[in-house]
Amino acid sequence: MRCPYCMNADTQVKDSRPTEDNSVIRRRRVCADCGGRFTTFERIQLRELTIVKNTGRKVPFERDKLMRSVQIALRKRPVEAERIERMVSGIVRRLENLGETEIPAKMVGELVMEGLFALDQVAYVRFASVYRNFREAKDFEEFLGEMSGLPDGDL
Repeated sequence: MRCPYCMNADTQVKDSRPTEDNSVIRRRRVCADCGGRFTTFERIQLRELTIVKNTGRKVPFERDKLMRSVQIALRKRPVEAERIERMVSGIVRRLENLGETEIPAKMVGELVMEGLFALDQVAYVRFASVYRNFREAKDFEEFLGEMSGLPDGDL
């Protein structure tokens, strides 16, 4: 693992331990050259996933990009980081368990919507406004009208 401070390729693992849900290994590392300390996370990847955009363009799936999108929707909301991590890990697991290597972007968006609905409905509306490309206040009104007709947990 390359040191993020001096870019030296010689770093040593000082401590390894699993996270609470045992889905990730947390490693504390130290650089042999500059002495810098940093943490890395190692997780299992079942297969390489490719996202097929609505335009037909294909891009590699990036868990970090998914996490950033979810965190933006949840910004300043009272949701613990552990619950966010569990939701994102669940989405990634569902995508990997499909058995397909090419996943439509729409499917990822719908899984995020489903997860956010259960986690925080304000974040759900925020994400929906970008995902469904709301243009004016009327779009929010219509969406909230549809949402109020749903029993908890149904999408």
